[in-house]
Amino acid sequence: MSISRRGFLVGLPLALAGCASTIPAQTNYAALPHEEFPLKAVPIDKIKPELRRTEVAYTTSHPAGTVVVDTPSRRAYYVLGEGRAIRYGVGVGRAGLALAGNAYVGRKAEWPSWTPTLNMQRREERYRKLAGGLPGGPNNPLGARAIYLYRGGNDTHFRIHGTNQPESIGLAMSSGCIRMMNHDVIDLYERVKVGARVVVIQAVA
Repeated sequence: MSISRRGFLVGLPLALAGCASTIPAQTNYAALPHEEFPLKAVPIDKIKPELRRTEVAYTTSHPAGTVVVDTPSRRAYYVLGEGRAIRYGVGVGRAGLALAGNAYVGRKAEWPSWTPTLNMQRREERYRKLAGGLPGGPNNPLGARAIYLYRGGNDTHFRIHGTNQPESIGLAMSSGCIRMMNHDVIDLYERVKVGARVVVIQAVA
């Protein structure tokens, strides 16, 4: 499915300030031993401060429960309402491979399996070798959770998902999807509801 990277943009944030939560940053990245595939703690000094999950001031016209992905700044926001949001660092798609505009959460999955799209298989040989799918687990590129983005009842084939490459957060190197650290995508997964609006902002060329 082809989606222009210049898709219709709606509802740019009206203002953004840096007033952050006082929750210790390391708490957000503690070990998660009860996961199906347990996750180790991530040392906070391994995550750039601007990419760490935190609650921030965020004034927007979007209602609480909306996810706003600001692709140029490599940030995603879960809107809490009353001028607040949870901010996450994200990795985004390479130029020409990104979703833009409005979508909604069509479904969610924990430790999802992954099958490369037909377009991915056409582009790269390594994806053709995975045409039969890859089971969920620590080596799966979708990581601990996947949030599937839909439009008009149809799967866009774009996801917000975890990653087994945390060094890619803050970069534009994926095949179009929005990737998060596993600890962060678990947090967002618990907050966002099926049917929630997702707004993806792309740079205006």
